Amino acid sequence: MVYLEYGTNVIFCFMKKTFLIVDSNSVIHRAFHGIPPLRNKEGVVVNAVYGFFLILMRIDKDLSPDQIITTFDLPGPTFRHIELKEYKAKRLPTHKDLIGQFSIIKDGLKKMNVPIFEKEGFEADDIIGTIAKKISEEKECESIILSGDKDNLQLVSDKTSVCLFKKGINNTTIYDIPRVLEEYKLSPSQLIDFNGLKGDKSDNIPGVSGVGEKTALNLILKFKSIQNIYKNLDSIPSTISEKLRKDKEMAIKSKYLVTIKTDIDLDFSFLDYEWDGFYHSNAIDFFEDMGFKKLIKRAGIKKNLSLFD
Repeated sequence: MVYLEYGTNVIFCFMKKTFLIVDSNSVIHRAFHGIPPLRNKEGVVVNAVYGFFLILMRIDKDLSPDQIITTFDLPGPTFRHIELKEYKAKRLPTHKDLIGQFSIIKDGLKKMNVPIFEKEGFEADDIIGTIAKKISEEKECESIILSGDKDNLQLVSDKTSVCLFKKGINNTTIYDIPRVLEEYKLSPSQLIDFNGLKGDKSDNIPGVSGVGEKTALNLILKFKSIQNIYKNLDSIPSTISEKLRKDKEMAIKSKYLVTIKTDIDLDFSFLDYEWDGFYHSNAIDFFEDMGFKKLIKRAGIKKNLSLFD
């Protein structure tokens, strides 16, 4: 809420609604690897569950969003796998101790009335992009994306920022347009061309063979986009232009693959209600069932529990 005052009289006020969009798979993996194994009273490993909600509670306290929205990847191929069969082929399988924790986290989110979005054939990033775009079209609404994936920086706009994990589960940096320009020397939209040109090893997207980060950066700084690079090949040194000519088709495809979709079909009814916070009975009951004593204390309610002191 913003107030404009004249003397002791408030003459105008309005509400700006902030949505926190959570890249849940990214946060869950970070929690799983950042917190030592913990087991509940049934002996089930729940460190990712604990870490996920610990992170959300910290971000909720720091950023005070009006609503939290969570997104998840579904197992199975996406449209990117159809375009490139090698897409993410080098990814290691999910750790056996982590697999079962996803359903526990979703159960907790449902009990807390937190919207969960997942869609067959698409990645969480595409859901995030679509939701962020929709929010940006709403009057006096803005979004903050919580993620450990730099790919989401392409979504930064005047109404969308990214809270990006830098190290561990506590060190985060919020990226707006100036911060992206300062760190990467490129605008958020130009990061798409940059990543398409150099490729993305983590997702097994080739880009142009022999073109690394430095060359890709210089080319995008000069020509602004991959399409414009190919319109100006004659002005590029032959040692580089030959590589570009050879892999033109893959450069265009790689740009397509790294581009986050912002137009998939989703239900936007989440815009109609408010986030209740972690301080109501459903959240406390879930934390109590899980034995998360510290999370109950963080919620301001003390219970006499023995687990996870």
